[in-house]
Amino acid sequence: MVNSTSLEDEVVDEEIHLTREGDWWVAKDVETGVASQGETREEALEMLDEAVALHKGEIGREPTDEDLEEWGLDPDETGDKELPDFMQ
Repeated sequence: MVNSTSLEDEVVDEEIHLTREGDWWVAKDVETGVASQGETREEALEMLDEAVALHKGEIGREPTDEDLEEWGLDPDETGDKELPDFMQ
């Protein structure tokens, strides 16, 4: 599925693949490679919107020391190590 949208003289092309895998719908943003799933097509697309926004840094934030402690991690041990992609 390709969707072209005009936004004030700018053309935006978006391509999303939506497939059925067993009991789940899988939505994948072709440009970013980000994928998500849901029990319905609508849920898969909603989850994909959020995942792409997180990937692009449009929402979310870097975890605080308090977040790390809540997840059972010692902030002093994580130091300056690079965060995994999904946490950046």
